[in-house]
Amino acid sequence: MAKIHPSAIIEDGAQIAASAEIGPMCWISSQAKIGENVKLLGQVTVFGNTTIGNGTIVFPGARLGCGPQDHGNEFQPEAKLIIGERNIIRENVTMHSGTPKEHFTTVVGNDGMFMINSHIAHDCVVGNNVIMTNNAVIGGHVHLGDGVILGGNCAVHQFVHIGRKAMVGGVSGVARDIIPFGIANGMPAKLRGLNVVGLKRSGVDEATIKSCTRAFMFIFKGSTGNFEERLKQAEEKFKDNAMVMEQIAFIKESLSGKRNVTIAE
Repeated sequence: MAKIHPSAIIEDGAQIAASAEIGPMCWISSQAKIGENVKLLGQVTVFGNTTIGNGTIVFPGARLGCGPQDHGNEFQPEAKLIIGERNIIRENVTMHSGTPKEHFTTVVGNDGMFMINSHIAHDCVVGNNVIMTNNAVIGGHVHLGDGVILGGNCAVHQFVHIGRKAMVGGVSGVARDIIPFGIANGMPAKLRGLNVVGLKRSGVDEATIKSCTRAFMFIFKGSTGNFEERLKQAEEKFKDNAMVMEQIAFIKESLSGKRNVTIAE
C-alpha cells in the first residue's frame, strides 16, 4: 500500500501505485495516476487528468496539471498532462494541461530535470533527458527535442521548436526555431554555433563533429548563393552525415511551417 501522509488529501478515484510516497499537505485529484516509486515530497498539487510516470520525484510547491493559461480553455474536462518516468521536478515548477487545439494534451518525456520555477505551458511536447534550469519557461505548443538544455531565466515563445541536443543560454528570449545540436543565446536569441561540448559528451566522434561544423559554416555563414540555395547544396554535399541531414530536415520543416529558423550572425 502506498505511503501517504495523514495530512495529504486524496480524492476518490485517484490511482496511486503501491510503492508511491505522498508527503504532507499534498492534494491529488480524482483523475490522477501516480506510478510506481513516485515521490511527492510535500505540498505538491496534482490537478485533473495528470499521469506521473514511475520513479519521478516531485519537490514541494510544484503544481502539475493545472488548466492552461489559454482564455476560455482553463477548465476543459478532457484536458490532460502526461509526465514520463524518472523525472526530477523541483520546487514551484508548473506544468499545465492541454487545450482542444492540440488534442487536449501536454506531454513530458523521461529522465528530465526541471529546476526551480520552470514552467511548461499547455500543449507542449517535451522530449527525453531535457534540462530546464531555474526560471526557464516555455510558451504554449512549444516542442523540445531530446536532450535540450534551457539556461536560467530564458523564455521560449509559443509554437517554437527546438531541435535535439540544442542548448539555449541563460537570460535568452527564443522567438524562432533552433536547429538540432545548435547553441543559441541573446535577447533575442541568435544561433551562435553548434553545441560541440554536448556532442562530445554524448559520444559523437570527432570526424562527425567536424563534418557538422563544416556544414554549419557552409549553410549559415557561406557567401555563395542565398540561404535556400546553400541548404539544397548541403543536402548533397553532406548526405553521408546523418546528423547534418537531421538538421536540414528540421530546417525544411521549420520553413515550410513558416515558424522561421534562427539564423546565425
